[in-house]
Amino acid sequence: MWIVFAFASALFAGITSILAKCGIRKTNSYLATAIRTIVVLIFSWLMVFIVGSFSTISQITPKTMIFLILSGLATGASWICYFKALQLGDINKVVPVDKSSTVLTMLLAALFLGESLNGIKIAGIVGIGLGTWLMIEKKKNSNDNNEKKQGISWFIFAAFSAIFASLTSILGKIGISNVESNLGTAIRTIVVLVMAWIVAGITGSVKEIKKIDKRELLFICLSGIATGGSWLCYYRALQDGPASVVVPIDKLSILVTIAFSYLVFKEKLTPKAIIGLGLIVMGTLVMLF
Repeated sequence: MWIVFAFASALFAGITSILAKCGIRKTNSYLATAIRTIVVLIFSWLMVFIVGSFSTISQITPKTMIFLILSGLATGASWICYFKALQLGDINKVVPVDKSSTVLTMLLAALFLGESLNGIKIAGIVGIGLGTWLMIEKKKNSNDNNEKKQGISWFIFAAFSAIFASLTSILGKIGISNVESNLGTAIRTIVVLVMAWIVAGITGSVKEIKKIDKRELLFICLSGIATGGSWLCYYRALQDGPASVVVPIDKLSILVTIAFSYLVFKEKLTPKAIIGLGLIVMGTLVMLF
């Protein structure tokens, strides 16, 4: 059953990126992240009360709570970097870099969780790594220094997003081992919310809240709902399945994202990027066996 939850997580995650991109065309990415986290928080706690797991909150050990908080901090950092990268770069460039967190997650899972890392999984890691490299298209030569800086910036933010996302998976796996997954997700979302609004306040983007376009606000909220659905499925899958398998399945959301990026934003892949995408998908599927 955890495999079904993992694939559902991938579907919602793929939709999230498109909705978020639609919501940050003019809206500051830090402010958008803070707003959508409110939606995710409401969604998460609603599920807690629906499944009736709130009564188990007193059973959470200090160690588990610490890991949930650390996971929340890593998630907040990943979100902030990811949506900033989305605002600066094309979806079909940002997403592959972010999804490369699969490689680091598997290495960390083997190191800290004792999950096996055999020849097949190593082949999958190589495929994902090579595919990601092929999908990172270099920006065409430009005399505009601002464009050059922007071309570098999106990659830096996307890379940090991947690093923090991998830490999120490992810390989350440890944190939900002794707690109901919906409750664990809701608790860590509180941490993300606080972190997101602190960053929005520090950057001064909170002042722009009254200027947000209503249409973009709608997309931001919808992306929050999609994220909530993805999270609930993802951490439910992590609770029962191995992180080294759940994470790769979740990363198949790249197919959904790139398909919609073509339909919505007319972003096309080059032949080189298509080969890279194929390697990422093949590398991911290999890990399932």
